[in-house]
Amino acid sequence: MTILEKYNELKTKDDLNGEDVMSFFPEFLSSLEIGNVQVVEYTDDQWIVNAWVKEAILLGFKFGELTEIKIGDWKFFDKNTLAFRDLSINDKVRIVPGGSIIRSGAYVAGGTIIMPPSYINIGAYVDEGSMIDSHALVGSCARIGKNVHLSAASQIGGVLEPVGALPVIIEDNVFIGGNCGIYEGTVIKKNAVIGTGVILNASTPVFDNVNGDFIKKEEGKTLVISENAVVVAGSRPVSSGKGVAENIHLYCPVIIKYRDDKTGKSISLEDLLR
Repeated sequence: MTILEKYNELKTKDDLNGEDVMSFFPEFLSSLEIGNVQVVEYTDDQWIVNAWVKEAILLGFKFGELTEIKIGDWKFFDKNTLAFRDLSINDKVRIVPGGSIIRSGAYVAGGTIIMPPSYINIGAYVDEGSMIDSHALVGSCARIGKNVHLSAASQIGGVLEPVGALPVIIEDNVFIGGNCGIYEGTVIKKNAVIGTGVILNASTPVFDNVNGDFIKKEEGKTLVISENAVVVAGSRPVSSGKGVAENIHLYCPVIIKYRDDKTGKSISLEDLLR
């Protein structure tokens, strides 16, 4: 019986309780951690949410009991269903000393480098060759592709609820600059570069200075940053109200160009670090 079949059998129970969930949850977390179960999958040229995976994660929050968790000399207090991921040297993940945590139910591929302190939450998927720098967050259910550089203090939001909503997705070979924030299911397509301090969410209009258009979230969808786009922080003047006279500007990220050889050289990942 597959883990999905076990989940479907579990949720049909009229008297579902913590004991039922605890008998299912360890195998479910293990399936997430080895990548057999994923929150999102790329199918027919689009990202599709496996809503049942989010539903199963939420069962862990609902039925888990608060417990003491020890990691060395440190004490934490969390649900007994949602502890921390226990890695070994065989996982080939480099975690530099200093206080990083990978929560149980997160997939982190071999070749990943995690600088302290960083946090990778349940349901997240971090593919091979990526760098998670200091003070960076990979939120619950977020998807990080291959060879992504997530610079210091950048925040990749999750989106655990609603269960049908697309989480934040960072595709392969993307560079995220320091102090960036990517939220509300934003999708960053392959090879894009997000400059230092850029904030992107579903309600953020992004101006494409190359093509002269605003990129906005489509109805029922999310904000998508195109392949090879180089995005920097910018602003635009308000068009109505008293702010016009005062020359007030609103925040507006700008696609300043599309990635070329010069851009690639300036943000390329250094193989020697690996």
